[in-house]
Amino acid sequence: MDVTPEGEFSLTAQAAAARERSRLAWLALTLTPGMGPTRIARAMGYLGDAERVFRASLTELEAAGMPAGSAQFVFDGRALAAAEDEHKRVLEAGGQILTPEDDDYPERLREIYDPPTVLWVRGDVRLLSRPGIGVVGTRHPSPYGAGMAQMLSRDLAGRRLVILSGMARGVDTAAHKGALEAGGKTIAIWGTGIDVIYPKENKKLAEQILAGGGAIVSEYPMGTFPAPQNFPIRNRLISGMSVGVLVVEAGEHSGTRITARCALEQNRDVYAVPGNATNKNAWGPNTLIKQGAKLTATWEDVWEDLPSQVRLQLEDELGAMTGDESKLVSAASLFDTPPLPEREQLVLEELRHDESTQLDEIIERLEPKVSSSEIFTALFELELAGRVKQLPGKNYVRSF
Repeated sequence: MDVTPEGEFSLTAQAAAARERSRLAWLALTLTPGMGPTRIARAMGYLGDAERVFRASLTELEAAGMPAGSAQFVFDGRALAAAEDEHKRVLEAGGQILTPEDDDYPERLREIYDPPTVLWVRGDVRLLSRPGIGVVGTRHPSPYGAGMAQMLSRDLAGRRLVILSGMARGVDTAAHKGALEAGGKTIAIWGTGIDVIYPKENKKLAEQILAGGGAIVSEYPMGTFPAPQNFPIRNRLISGMSVGVLVVEAGEHSGTRITARCALEQNRDVYAVPGNATNKNAWGPNTLIKQGAKLTATWEDVWEDLPSQVRLQLEDELGAMTGDESKLVSAASLFDTPPLPEREQLVLEELRHDESTQLDEIIERLEPKVSSSEIFTALFELELAGRVKQLPGKNYVRSF
């Protein structure tokens, strides 16, 4: 039987409406008190069809494994009303929701023990399925830690890997900024609703992530405030969506350890940047390295360890890039920097990545070779070139 264009349109519209009802069913169960990912998955398996949630009797809902209160919430229509209201708020915020039945739901998340039943997303949902590296670490990094997070994220993003992090202060922020510097893509996975920016000072960063073609993802409904318990739960998504997790500075009792443990449980690769043993935040990565994590100093250390199919995919994409795009790949790294004038090189050699040096100390060390005025000029030029960062109290550290 021939199908007319009008009939094709009708079938397409029907399919779209069915997908929308299915999303509402998943969303309704997610918003139902007493229902977590495991119970929802069990209920959907029992009912066999997401839309049946709204047609099932109270007895059927309880037989699907729902607690009595949850079943009543669904049966009397409160769950559907909550889902419709939530969906409207998501659309008004320029977002969308993904459920396990959607093609754009990330395949890697399906592999973890308790994948979220709904993802709230702003930005490009296609990024969620691209190969990416999770970058995590302390909220209070040393200049060395922040610099390494930014440099490695920049170099990896320049080679088409998506950088995933939590947009927290410290290492997370540095990782997102590094990806943006390379013109790459980055995903911020929040422990709040996609309309609740936390920390507030990262509002501009969130805007830059979206403007750069990135995405913001959460498993929490709109308006969810930054409750402390949300962030350790959120960490499993950073590792779950990634092909591997890179740890940059983390204390003994850091939440970063949760992400690293999740990565190991999810059979993801773990990379760690070694740190100064006298720095308490070096405990996490140094311990992970002792336990078998890949010691990471440059992007090559991650690249050579990627699954072969991922590396081949990215290499093919890099080979197909245009001239303008390929310029972004040549992001500077520790080994790509051009030679410096002699005086600037002498000053730079007195500085470290992991520890600041006071101006008077620099002058004292170089006094026989370089005058104080030449040192001031060299530091100024190095700072302009991004090789050096000035900290309060005329203290200086090397940048990356």
